[in-house]
Amino acid sequence: MHVVILAGGKGVRLRPYTTALPKPLVPIGEEHAILEIVMRQLVSAGFTSCTLAIGHLGHIIRAYVGDGSQWGIRVDYATEESPLGTMGPLLTMLDRLPEHFLAMNGDILTDLDFGDVYRTHVASAAPLTIATYARQVSIDFGVLTTDSGRVVGFAEKPRMDYRVSMGVYGVSRAALARYTPGLPLGFDELVLDMLEAKTPPRAYEFDGYWLDIGRPDDYDRANREFSLHRDMLIKGA
Repeated sequence: MHVVILAGGKGVRLRPYTTALPKPLVPIGEEHAILEIVMRQLVSAGFTSCTLAIGHLGHIIRAYVGDGSQWGIRVDYATEESPLGTMGPLLTMLDRLPEHFLAMNGDILTDLDFGDVYRTHVASAAPLTIATYARQVSIDFGVLTTDSGRVVGFAEKPRMDYRVSMGVYGVSRAALARYTPGLPLGFDELVLDMLEAKTPPRAYEFDGYWLDIGRPDDYDRANREFSLHRDMLIKGA
């Protein structure tokens, strides 16, 4: 099984931590970088090879990860010379990727079973599988519904439930064949194109532990909670 880890972003939201370190290498707890935890999880889930899509401070990621042998996974690299969006980097390496693969952000902390996402994707025959997570958003205002200048509905500080993308995707090469390598391609554009073409992605619903480390609040939370979840996140480490 093959995985592409998208690790080329600048990590603007995590500055100043990411001024000198690429976001996937910011520390969690006292011993581990996020990317190390992800690598260990992928190996445990059965992945044998990985392509790291790097850009900002990519040389530091290369120096840290090397060929992946320290974790028992084969690693190669694809360098993003200019920003290509979430899915754009996949287009530049498409000819060397297998028919089905996992793609994921390199800055998430989760106990999601990456192998099951991959196997579910392959079995479904969907062009794209999106791992999703339930989020609740609180609105700090009274929300009005209006029609032609009249208030027809009101809710005081409502809470809204959504399923959001976790940044983990099962991908089939055929889903990307229509796009031009070297041009930006966002996750949003890909999904909207699929919906318009009536070839919708599959949702893989997950309700375990997940934090998007790109958010400063979640990064702080991850460091507070890591000792509690360490054995769950990196079994046998």
